[in-house]
Amino acid sequence: MKNFALTRATDSANAIAAASKATTAQQGAEFRFIAGGTTLIDLMKLNVEQPMTLIDINRLPLDKIEALPDGGLTIGAGVRNSDLAFHPLVRKDYAVLSEAILSGASAQLRNMATTAGNLLQRTRCMYFRETNMPCNKREPGSGCAAITGVNRSLAILGTSEHCIATNPSDMNVAMAALEAVIYVRGTKGERSIPIADFHVLPGNTPQRETVLEPGDLITHVTLPPSAPGSRSLYLKLRDRASYEFALASAAVVITASGGKITRARIALGGVGTKPWRSVEAENELNGQSLDEAIFRKAADAALRDAKPQSQNGFKVELAKRCLVHALKLATQHA
Repeated sequence: MKNFALTRATDSANAIAAASKATTAQQGAEFRFIAGGTTLIDLMKLNVEQPMTLIDINRLPLDKIEALPDGGLTIGAGVRNSDLAFHPLVRKDYAVLSEAILSGASAQLRNMATTAGNLLQRTRCMYFRETNMPCNKREPGSGCAAITGVNRSLAILGTSEHCIATNPSDMNVAMAALEAVIYVRGTKGERSIPIADFHVLPGNTPQRETVLEPGDLITHVTLPPSAPGSRSLYLKLRDRASYEFALASAAVVITASGGKITRARIALGGVGTKPWRSVEAENELNGQSLDEAIFRKAADAALRDAKPQSQNGFKVELAKRCLVHALKLATQHA
């Protein structure tokens, strides 16, 4: 780990100003906001991340979970994952989010990790984390060793010739199915970003993972009101039962009436370069009967554009079965 400066922000404006000052003073050298640090510190130890300045935002008032007047929910950027997973409103109205968070990491990490940090969680691709290997995400233009190397756990959706790294977050998948909106403050003011637009595909610039600009600070996330009668569920398939990343996962939010699906929101994890919302699967489900054959059609649609690599072709069928089973579980008492 290289030496770095540490400063503590007292409010959001102070944090953004400190980020702007760090960028100017260091002629563009990287800075990072830090709260839980559960991923950032690991990457700094590996010299994957080498910020010259860390801005501690733990003293900012960003740790509240509050009901909104319209029935939705606002979640502060600094809310710890454990607090979010066990919050009564989340467990009652957004079960998929609670289940997703509790399926990831360990209790100790969830006690430290934050909502914003999880949104910005970086890939677990071994080539990204190994600085002696080429990686376009870490060092643009160096190549993607994973394409011809060990790629069993990597992405089959949203990939490019420059990167096949998987987004590792469970929380992000649930947030995608719930149509979360992310609120950001920066040097140009405040803005809101639907989660579908927040993460970007690797394309020719795999080093850019989100639409955030230098100095942008995530302040909170909102969830829309839960649809009356909706059921939600997160199913994660992995090599072992605990502290493991998904090979395939599915977040489903389903509303059914009279034996038919009136509203469906589907997102997949473990298979995409970003949290993978599948509008194609949703279109196959909306207005259809609660039938396994329909679920299979939706799964086929979700994986239609999959591009497996030499070692992860099994993920196509695994993800399909994961989605079908998640739909069966979510609708079994509908």
